[in-house]
Amino acid sequence: MNLVEARNLPRHVGIIMDGNGRWAELRGEPREAGHKAGSAAVRRIVRACRRLGVEALTLYAFSEQNWARPRNEVDALMGLLREFLMSERGEILENDIRLVAIGDISRLPEFVREVLDPLRKASSANMRMTLALALSYGAREEIAAAARELAMEAVAGRLDPEAIDGALLAARLPSLSVGEPDLIIRTGGEQRLSNFLLYGAAYAELSFTERLWPDFTEDDLFAAIATYQQRDNAVEPQRDGAAEPPRGAEGGGGGEPVRAQGALNAGRPWRARELASHNGSRTGV
Repeated sequence: MNLVEARNLPRHVGIIMDGNGRWAELRGEPREAGHKAGSAAVRRIVRACRRLGVEALTLYAFSEQNWARPRNEVDALMGLLREFLMSERGEILENDIRLVAIGDISRLPEFVREVLDPLRKASSANMRMTLALALSYGAREEIAAAARELAMEAVAGRLDPEAIDGALLAARLPSLSVGEPDLIIRTGGEQRLSNFLLYGAAYAELSFTERLWPDFTEDDLFAAIATYQQRDNAVEPQRDGAAEPPRGAEGGGGGEPVRAQGALNAGRPWRARELASHNGSRTGV
């Protein structure tokens, strides 16, 4: 099977990281153990995306609805988030990764914000890749907040209501600051978006896997991307209702061409890993 061209990589990948609790329960361990194992999966998948040349990765780390979970589980998740930010700070900066956060960040505990905010600021000029953490995030809540903002401007006379369209609304959505997702992956066996990137996902390719998040590997990522590339390369004269060039091709989809080296082989995920290992440093996020 021929190698898939690297220029057809998805620019922006979103991942719903599901299955931590079930992973722990299957092993007779507390749910906190599953979240810790899931944190290790975050490290390896961010690293793999960086090596491949994916430009933006959005991880659904903590939803607005997750605040309703038991207090000890929430506390454990917040502790792991702080630990991740502290342990990966050097690697994020050294590898030219920009860290952003979307969601109601004000709800995060101070001990998380005191490490999150400085890292966001320190990495703000980085350009190789953007890592977006969806924290206390809900897509419906995000859309509602943007609608309120536009309504308030219209009432104040600063905005003509007739000027409000999809593009103007999209411009107020923090989740789209890194562009619309090309591919959304959900682990854990469920086949729904669960309030994740709803507006931006209008034309995203969707990939669902039974694999629980702590067990999600680089090969699973490569397989999802290879399937995306096969779909994206299919002959579709009227894709999404209108003709458009393939994503990743110069001039298509906005922005500059994908800055990627290496390629994927849909039939041999190990080959993708071998090629990706030559794309930048082996160390870090």
